[in-house]
Order: sequence, then C-alpha cells, then structure tokens
Amino acid sequence: MAGKKKARQSPTARRQAGSAKSPKKKPKAAPKAAKRKSQGAKKKNKAAKQAARKTTTSKKTAKKKAASQSARKTTKKKTSPKKRTNRLKSTGRKSRRGHAAPPQGSLGRPKVTGEEKLFLLFKQDYHARQVFSFLGVETVRELEQFEPDQIIKLLSQPIRQAVQQIRAKLAENNRSLHGDKEFALRFQKRKKT
Repeated sequence: MAGKKKARQSPTARRQAGSAKSPKKKPKAAPKAAKRKSQGAKKKNKAAKQAARKTTTSKKTAKKKAASQSARKTTKKKTSPKKRTNRLKSTGRKSRRGHAAPPQGSLGRPKVTGEEKLFLLFKQDYHARQVFSFLGVETVRELEQFEPDQIIKLLSQPIRQAVQQIRAKLAENNRSLHGDKEFALRFQKRKKT
C-alpha cells in the first residue's frame, strides 16, 4: 500500500507540473497600425450615419412644410355654398317609410340595472319615494314605462279632484275661495234646478 500512495504536492509544485503537461498559449499582440485603422473606420462609419440622419430629417421637415403650406392654401380658397338636396335629415323627422328616426345621442352604458329597487336608488329623496308608491312601481324598469307628462297628469289628478270638492263644499255653504265667486254662483244655480 505504501507504493500506491501518492505524496501530497504543494500548490507551486502542482502549477509547475501542470505547465509541463500543456504548453501555454501566447497572447497575440495586435499591431498598433491595425488598431489605428479600425478606429479610423469606426469614425468614418459614425460620420456617414450622422450625415444620413441629417438628410432624412431634412427631407421630413421639407415634406411637413410643404404639407402645411398646401393646407393653408386650401383653407384660403373660397368655396361656393353647397346646394340643398331634397333628402330628409335624421333629426327627429319621420323618414319616407313613416318610421321615426333613431335618437342622435346615446346615454352610454347604464350604471344601474333595470331590476334596481327605487327605494334604494332614491333613499335620500322622500318626495320621489312618495311618487313611486303612488304610481305603484318598485323597479327602474317599471318606472321607465311612464312619460314625464304622464306622471305629472297622474299625480295632479287627485289634487284637482280635491280642489273641486273643496270649491263645491264651500259653495254649498255660501262661501268661496279668493277670486272664485263665479264658480260658487254657478254651482248654486245648478243645485236649485
């Protein structure tokens, strides 16, 4: 076993042994003249690129100037007034087939659904909630079925009826509201006949 054991070598000995096995490659020394040539070629390439850039940018600016000048010329030209045609415009008029034209603008995407409960949407507005309970609607979709004038007419009808009853009751008792004597007199004449 003693013959098989290798002795430990010091690091310097290993380096020397390694150098003997593979010869070191010598670095190539680049001649100074070749370096100078490559640097000169780089400078020439840079100069050529910069010159090319200048010519393309000058061409672009020349095109822009020409386009703006032609645009100015076209705006300065006087145009003859356009002849009216017999076409119907789609601004609320009926088309030839009798159908109403679609509305111009769009409201955009709805922020609430049709099933949205009105009492949640109008929780701060007591009077609006009273209107909804009078109309008997609970959702936005149900409310959308009414026109604004229709709601006013429906809401004002009970008030008109109540005022008529007040006027008649006062006329029965020989009284009238301010400026309403004519109604009281007519009412009394109808009662007598």
